[in-house]
Amino acid sequence: MPPSLFLALGLALLSSQSQAPVAPPGPGPAGDGPIDQRFPVYKPARAVSGEIKTVGSDTMNNLFTLWGEDFRQVYPNVKIEIDGKGSATAPPALIEGTSTFGPMSRPMKSEEIDAFQANFGYPPLGLQVGLDMLVVFVHKDNPLVGLSMSQVDAIFSKTRRGGAREEISTWGQLGLGGDWADKPIALYGRNSASGTYGYFQEHALFKGDFKDSVKEQAGSAAVVSSIAGDRYAMGYSGIGYTTAGVRALPLSKRNDGRYVEAREENAYRGLYPLYRPLLVYLNHRPGAEIDPLRGEFLRFVFSRQGQAALLEDGYLPITYPVARRQLGLVGIELEAASR
Repeated sequence: MPPSLFLALGLALLSSQSQAPVAPPGPGPAGDGPIDQRFPVYKPARAVSGEIKTVGSDTMNNLFTLWGEDFRQVYPNVKIEIDGKGSATAPPALIEGTSTFGPMSRPMKSEEIDAFQANFGYPPLGLQVGLDMLVVFVHKDNPLVGLSMSQVDAIFSKTRRGGAREEISTWGQLGLGGDWADKPIALYGRNSASGTYGYFQEHALFKGDFKDSVKEQAGSAAVVSSIAGDRYAMGYSGIGYTTAGVRALPLSKRNDGRYVEAREENAYRGLYPLYRPLLVYLNHRPGAEIDPLRGEFLRFVFSRQGQAALLEDGYLPITYPVARRQLGLVGIELEAASR
């Protein structure tokens, strides 16, 4: 299947699960760089105040921090609180009314949507705000060239649904010699409340089970920090948590040694094996007018400044047409910047 078609089909599937159109992103018009230059520069349309609380994805903690800091420069009377303990915490908080937005690094599951709809009579609204690449990290001094997805499965999973004949537990099994050869691979990952955990289990472990030896961490930063401090460690996280102490391994969908690096162009073209949309859910009755505070915050997210924050945090922006469709779902028109 052509990569572009694979990407479109994959994100279309996510769309059906999240109750919102999740279209494939792409680079801006030729020569415009990574942010589609049709995105307008944010200009406040009305004065707003109040409190915004987000409960959900740890992956998006830093991103919401950046958005919050920039938004409060325009609206200093707005209080913003961020609680990122995992995507699984977003749906209950929205149902209980204890959060304004529910950031998630995976689409809501059918049972989560059903629980919300049972309370309100309509489904939660999911908006795609960006794109993330999930990466397999090793220590910065690790000489490994790359991994196939079958090898990733054999390293992290005890079920090996990716087709490997035996589990991989030492660096020597991956071809490293010298003092690496007999050293066990110390594994780090997220806990089960995390959308990153769920995505990795589904797409890297082929819906199999994690090994009991994977050390679960409460946050992505803790995963990366553990790997940076352990020469023989390996773990997974969103690319936005990359530090100087770790290195993202190129990955291959097949066992052919054709490794693909975690670069934006490879995600946009559907070549990199582990990419996913970043989503923000909210309680919004279809056809209703959104309140001024949430409306202005979403206008900021889908502005040039908001999309630039994605790049600053190591993620990828969406295109103007996708953003325009997203804002249209809450009754806001996104006007293109004059060229």
